[in-house]
Amino acid sequence: MTDTTMTPTVDAPHGGWNRAVVREVMHPTSRLVMIHLEVDHHMPHMPGQRYVVRLTAQDGYTASRSYSVASAPSESLVEICVERVDDGEVSTHLVDVVEVGDELEVRGPIGGWFAWDGVTPALAIGGGTGVVPLVSMFRYARELDRIDDLCLIGAARTFDDLPYADDIAQGCSVLALSREASPHGRPAGHIRAEDLAPHVEGREVFFVCGSTRFAETASSLLVDLGVPTHRIRVERFGSLA
Repeated sequence: MTDTTMTPTVDAPHGGWNRAVVREVMHPTSRLVMIHLEVDHHMPHMPGQRYVVRLTAQDGYTASRSYSVASAPSESLVEICVERVDDGEVSTHLVDVVEVGDELEVRGPIGGWFAWDGVTPALAIGGGTGVVPLVSMFRYARELDRIDDLCLIGAARTFDDLPYADDIAQGCSVLALSREASPHGRPAGHIRAEDLAPHVEGREVFFVCGSTRFAETASSLLVDLGVPTHRIRVERFGSLA
């Protein structure tokens, strides 16, 4: 995920560089990996925060990328989900190479602009792997018994393309699949204003996470529905898919 330049609006925790040991690796698809990390000096994150993973080559060259956390703050292991980018220096290693027992260098949690406090009524919209921070929010809301304070809207091409599909299907008010009908019965099609309109009233903060194209589309739909721009918080990544 790309860092935002906006000032954090919640008192979110921030951690420094630490060693992390890979405790579990799952490959739901050939292009996705879900990694559970045991982080030294671990501190609970806020849903929506991220961790930076830094790789160092033998010649000293480093490459780093940040990834949203999927786990709830109460969990002892930090869970990230990484989609393989074919020319990505970090994602290819994490998807293709990393195994249980490997050690990684990580920094986190970081970020505050996109963090949900678990109290403020929120609408969270995620596209593709952009649903990952929403999963953390949903798990947190379920722990706090505050599901009514968080409305989720997820989008993907198909149900099988969606990371954490079971979590998202449980927590979503709308699941917008562009190439097939959703399990909730919504016909195939891209996300649209009528998907969002019934869920805007009463929400004080709006989270949007996904590719650049998706983030721009979802944000524009919210603005068209009368949501003030200062209430919309966006995290986007580079793919236009």
